Amino acid sequence: MSDDDVRLRDVVEADLDLFLAYEHDPEAARRSRFEPRTREAFVSHWRTRILGDDTVLVQTVTVDGVPAGNLVSWWDGERRFIGYWFGRPYWGRGIGTKALTRFLELEKNRPLYADPFTGNTASIRLLERHGFQHHDTLHHGADDHTLLVLPAA
Repeated sequence: MSDDDVRLRDVVEADLDLFLAYEHDPEAARRSRFEPRTREAFVSHWRTRILGDDTVLVQTVTVDGVPAGNLVSWWDGERRFIGYWFGRPYWGRGIGTKALTRFLELEKNRPLYADPFTGNTASIRLLERHGFQHHDTLHHGADDHTLLVLPAA
């Protein structure tokens, strides 16, 4: 796959149904320790908290023009966080690496934080390849999450 196959673009309304389907993939939910939301809760969250917030940077990741997932950054108090979700057909193909490289060119805030589930080693490796470093462990309910930070230059 060439670098030109993976692109970022603004999110459009039609992407949301696909993002919802990706969130409901049982293996993705298991790896992320994220409870899939109902369609109503999902769409409400995206419309108000993501697309409706001018401080949020969000992009759809496409592969050959097909939405493969999304990348998003937001403020949580004084910290800027990054998150992403890719459909399972796009795992393990280098798409996350290419997309995150492009996204970090757009997202200029540093430090930048991420908190994947500790058992999601693929996600942790992806972030570490982009310069994120272990900072702490967070406890979300019964699960531990690794707090990673991409420091200021």
